Amino acid sequence: MTHVNRFVLAALALTLAVAVAGSALLVAAPGVLAATPSPGSGLPADAWGLALLAASLSTALAAIGAGYAVAKVGAAAIGALAERPELFGRLLIFVGLAEGIAIYGLIVSILILNKLV
Repeated sequence: MTHVNRFVLAALALTLAVAVAGSALLVAAPGVLAATPSPGSGLPADAWGLALLAASLSTALAAIGAGYAVAKVGAAAIGALAERPELFGRLLIFVGLAEGIAIYGLIVSILILNKLV
C-alpha cells in the first residue's frame, strides 16, 4: 500500500470518527448543548470547546476528503472523456457525488453550531 493510499485511508477514518463523535454529541447530550446566548451563560467551557472543535474538524476533514475524491474522480473522468465524449453527463454525476462529501461535513458542522446558539 502506498503512502498516498495510507494517508487517504487515515483521513477518511478520521473524518468518519469526527462525524460519528459530532453526531453522538448531538444525540446523547442535548442538555450539554442546550440553547444559550453566549459561552459564559451557564454552559460548561469544555462543552463549547469540544463542540467547536467537532464542528471545525468535520468541515475541514470533509473538505480534505472531498478535494482528494474530486481530484481522483476528475482525473479519471477526463481520461474517459478523451476516449468517449458522450459520457460527459454520466461522469459529471460522479464528480458531483465526490463534491457532496464536503457538503455533508458542512451540514454536520451547522447542526453542531445550531445546538450551541
